[in-house]
Formats: sequence, C-alpha cells, structure tokens
Amino acid sequence: MTFDVVCFGALNVDRLYKVNRIAEAEGESEIQEYVESPGGSAANAAVGLARLGVRTGFVGKVAAGRDGDYLLDAFRREGVDTGGIIITKSGRCGSVTGFVDQKGQRALYLDPGVNSALRFDEINSEYVAGAKYLHLSSFASGVPLRAQIKLADKFPEVAVTLDPGMIYARKGLASLRPLVKKCFAVLPNEGELKLLTGKGCPEGAEELLDEGVKVVAVKLGERGCYVTNGKEGHHIEPYKVNVVDTTGAGDAFCAGFIYGLLNRKPLKECGKIGNYVASRVLTEMGARSGLPRRDELPV
Repeated sequence: MTFDVVCFGALNVDRLYKVNRIAEAEGESEIQEYVESPGGSAANAAVGLARLGVRTGFVGKVAAGRDGDYLLDAFRREGVDTGGIIITKSGRCGSVTGFVDQKGQRALYLDPGVNSALRFDEINSEYVAGAKYLHLSSFASGVPLRAQIKLADKFPEVAVTLDPGMIYARKGLASLRPLVKKCFAVLPNEGELKLLTGKGCPEGAEELLDEGVKVVAVKLGERGCYVTNGKEGHHIEPYKVNVVDTTGAGDAFCAGFIYGLLNRKPLKECGKIGNYVASRVLTEMGARSGLPRRDELPV
C-alpha cells in the first residue's frame, strides 16, 4: 500500500489535567477534570489527515503493553496505518503530563520513553516509498532526528514537511540545517520561528525560504497564521471560537495545511483550512477530540 502522507514523530500518551490555575513553585492548584488521550505532534496530525480522507501511514516506536496497545488501537480506529511502527518489548512508551488552566493555556512535562531510541536501521524505509508527503515532528533525542534526515535523504522525490516544535527550534537553524534543507514546507509557530532564525515574522520566514524551503506557514495563535512561498504572502485571520484547550491546535493546523497542499489548493486557502481545523480542536479537551471530517470543512 502506498500513502498520500506518512507521518514520522513521537508517540505519547497524553495525561491532561484541567486546573483552576497553573501552579508556580511552592504553589497549589485544584484539579477539576482529567483526560487521558493518545498524542504526539506528528501522530495528532496523522489522525487529522485521516479524518479528512487522506491515506495516512506512520513511522514511530512504542513499547509493548497497555500504553502501546492504547496508542496503536487509537490509530487503527481512525484509519491510520500502523505498519511503520516498531514495537519493542523493553522500555516504556512516551508520555506527556499536562496542566491546562481556565483560559486553555497549558504547561507540559515530557517523558520521551522509547521514542528517543528509534534508530534508522529499525525502520522499514520502503514503507515511505511512493508517498506524496513525509511529515516530520520533533523528538527529544538526536538518534531519531538522524533517522529522519536519513529517511528524507533516501526518498528525495517525497515532499518533506516539518513542524519543528520547541525542541528542534531550540537547536537553531545552523544545527537543524541538514533537515531544513530537505524540506518542501516548514510549519513553525511564531516562537519557534524566532528560536530557529533569530527573527520574527515575516523576516524569519524569508530566511527559511533562503535555505531552499518552498513554503513557510507560521502559526500565530489567536492572530491566525502567516503563509508565504516567496512570491506571495498572506496573513490569515483565525476562526473565532470558545477556547477550552490549546493542546494539539498546532498539529491540527498542520493536518489542514498539508491537506490543502495535497489537493493543490491555493496557498491562502491552505492557510484557511489549517486555521479551521485548528479552531475545531481548541473547543474540546485533548489533541484529537475536535478534529473535523472532510465534509465539515468550510472551504
């Protein structure tokens, strides 16, 4: 089977606590709600794409056992192919413990688990052959980052999209250049763009284009997004919703934006679709609950 998009990133169990406020050092707050859900940036994007009718596969790693079964079953229910996922008998699955306040803002604590041990020689690289897009998100360790670079190297005909996250963005452009040079599109948020390039928007986006990236989409949170391909640039206003939880909104944007690219939509429309998919996730707890189906898209 060949895929429209193969996503490659960390797989985590998200344990989210709704609190009255996020406590500072020596402080206290009250837990009001608890939600456990499957997560991981590229994994959330994979589910978003599958709900939009895209043939989606995944490359990643889980540990055998309760959490591993939970993550794999969640993909299967959503129609994401799990044939590219390595299952190891030792170690523990990645997990994220998050605290979400009344305004939807959050504090996250990451335990990468077996994600950090994913090596290129474990991957069935032919799983990616024939895909139109390879979507990457960050790992906490350099081992899977090197695997991502090698996999992108092996299939230069597959368009690479990258959501760098804070972990990769903190490395700076000089360190991340071997991967950025292979990217068709980079999709950072505004803070990540500044960490990567030392510049804001749109100057930072222009610097990524100078590196050979063809499309840059910058997620601006409550200000929407900025998209550019060097020939045109658009600031696109967000959809206004009641924000419950911001977890996964950036991943949802990536799913919508890549869906637009895949269907050869104009750049501005890709940004609008990304904004819409992100807005739906903001209205519910968890990274995947609000992800829309294709027939729900307004554009």
